[in-house]
Amino acid sequence: MPTKKTTPDLILIIITLSLLAVGLTMVYSASAIWADYKFDDSFFFAKRQLLFAVAGVVAMFFIMNVDYWTWRTWAKLIIIVCFVMLVLVLIPGVGNVRNGSRSWIGVGAFSVQPSEFMKLAMIVFMAKFLSERQKLITSFKKGLAPSLGLAFLAFAMIMMQPDLGTGTVMMGTCVVMIFVAGARISHFVMLGLIGVAGFVALVLSAPYRMKRITSFLDPWEDPLGSGFQIIQSLYAIGPGGLFGLGLGQSRQKFFYLPEPQTDFIFAILSEELGFIGGSFVILLFALLLWRGIRIALGAPDLYGSFLAVGIIAMVAIQVMINVGVVTGLMPVTGITLPFLSYGGSSLTLMLMAIGVLLNISRYARY
Repeated sequence: MPTKKTTPDLILIIITLSLLAVGLTMVYSASAIWADYKFDDSFFFAKRQLLFAVAGVVAMFFIMNVDYWTWRTWAKLIIIVCFVMLVLVLIPGVGNVRNGSRSWIGVGAFSVQPSEFMKLAMIVFMAKFLSERQKLITSFKKGLAPSLGLAFLAFAMIMMQPDLGTGTVMMGTCVVMIFVAGARISHFVMLGLIGVAGFVALVLSAPYRMKRITSFLDPWEDPLGSGFQIIQSLYAIGPGGLFGLGLGQSRQKFFYLPEPQTDFIFAILSEELGFIGGSFVILLFALLLWRGIRIALGAPDLYGSFLAVGIIAMVAIQVMINVGVVTGLMPVTGITLPFLSYGGSSLTLMLMAIGVLLNISRYARY
């Protein structure tokens, strides 16, 4: 167990708080009109996001001082609790349905999304599993199959809600971790073909998923239906130009782009702050990933390295999917933009994950 602590990565802290500040500003800007119309309070979403941000930052600094080996000790219990929550959310009366997905459990005036916490729980458990069986990862039967088996079980339960976006991020993160651990390329090719076949089956099994694919290829084929969100997102990004229309001056947030404070917040940001503003946010994410990679490479043990890789992979995959969707490069999947999009569970989880990464940085050798 590592014993020599240093100061945490201050650059990573500054980057995280900068993204959080941009996120809070844009949540208010993007949601004020809708919040005033629906709740007669333009600060409705901003206040709730601020509350979760404060709780998340407190959790981040607390976890930053908790030895990351603690999570290895409790990895099994953590993932069991998350599996139980995934079962509970499927029970009518316990799980809340929003936009056709039973993905939330109500807690008083707020609600939590178990699938979000499963992403971090899977990273913690996978890091423990891979660090203990790293020499066996080249074996399909003893290394690859058991590790992916648990991930597929979690993915299947998340798909029962259904929540393809969160499930995709979780599976993608696990695949990156297993690849970094040294799994054979031939195994990945074989599983990749199976995965593509499975993904096609999932798309064909639900008409709305097929519509999302067709709308991604040609959104103007159904401009008032499946292609509506992508078109409105592009109408937001286009007029933004180089410098944007100005903070708070978005036109698309006036009931054109549905709930712009969530999955499509980057479109509003690009409309108001332009290419410069959007590029600045992407640069912050790139710097965050750079610091995370440095921490992973400098971690004193395999568990710390795999844990850091998992956290960074989760953030990177989520950012790529969200920005890809908003810019029309990928089908709509319902993925939030880390630290920026409105959503208590997602924001809290990301800040907790950064807290773990910061603790690893206290032991890392740069």
